[in-house]
Amino acid sequence: MKLEVLRFSSQKDSTNGLLFDVTDGRRFLCYTLEDEHRDVKEYGETRVPAGTYRITLRKVGGFHGRYLKKYGEMHKGMLWVRDVPNFEYILIHTGNTDEHTAGCLLLGNTQQTNFGSSDGFVGSSVNAYKRVYPKIAKALVEGEEVTITYTDFDTI
Repeated sequence: MKLEVLRFSSQKDSTNGLLFDVTDGRRFLCYTLEDEHRDVKEYGETRVPAGTYRITLRKVGGFHGRYLKKYGEMHKGMLWVRDVPNFEYILIHTGNTDEHTAGCLLLGNTQQTNFGSSDGFVGSSVNAYKRVYPKIAKALVEGEEVTITYTDFDTI
């Protein structure tokens, strides 16, 4: 499975994007929100660099325990974006604002602009997660390689 995040707006505190399944064509999955672009990484305030990364399941840690309790049998492990230079434990999870992420990718069914005084927002995050997560987790459980490519259209 191949996923792609198209980032289209990086402002003072956040980055708005779109998540696609590009395995066979291009299928829109949901909106995304991340921390803002920075040339020099600042812990908890910087999105991951553009590039392609492998996703695996992380079955330890606080997020895993909370999500196992919250989502039950649906949860097979956290979606872990691996081998990101200068980052560790980048996950794909629920949340609404840049305050809910430390470099991770938040999923949502709706999105508000991050221009001006707005810090950006994705809404209906749990519903987006419940819709997107199972397909990715299933591919991983079945031994399929899953990658995610972050593409920057906001800094061109």
